[in-house]
Amino acid sequence: MKESKIDGVNINEYDKNSLRSFMGMVLQEIWLFSDTIEENIRYGNLDSTEEDIINASKQANADYFIKQLPEGYQTILEEDADNISQGQKQLLTIARAIISKKEILILDEATSNIDSRTELLIQKVMDKLMKNKTSFIVAHRLSTIKNADKIIVLGKGRLIEQGTHDELMAQKGYYYNILKN
Repeated sequence: MKESKIDGVNINEYDKNSLRSFMGMVLQEIWLFSDTIEENIRYGNLDSTEEDIINASKQANADYFIKQLPEGYQTILEEDADNISQGQKQLLTIARAIISKKEILILDEATSNIDSRTELLIQKVMDKLMKNKTSFIVAHRLSTIKNADKIIVLGKGRLIEQGTHDELMAQKGYYYNILKN
């Protein structure tokens, strides 16, 4: 069995908290708190500067909408961040993941609650975010997983198929059938 490593160190040599410190997440269930947009993004890296936050927001394609708000980065998010759209919320969580500079990313249905137009924007950002990182993507939308190095198809808690999109399409199995129907 192949040994799993992070930065050349066997993962069994890390304690649970150390291992978690390598991971950043963008989840379907968006978690923002009642504070400024700036502080919500900074939560990804408490040592980040205002310049770091603006750069991460630009990379996440969030800077434009933030600057359109009356208070910009100092806009206070209401309880559940109901004063911005679902797509804008997701862009903020992506900016938070960018600023965290984690080696491993977990993207859990990160585009499931947004419209198709916003999904395209977020997908481009996530492609950049995942570059040169180990990423685990949980998704039902083909556009989210199509370019993955390896797709693992699960059904009833079991591994059904695995491979690239093209390999799975060529197999004409479960993956192929769910896409063709």
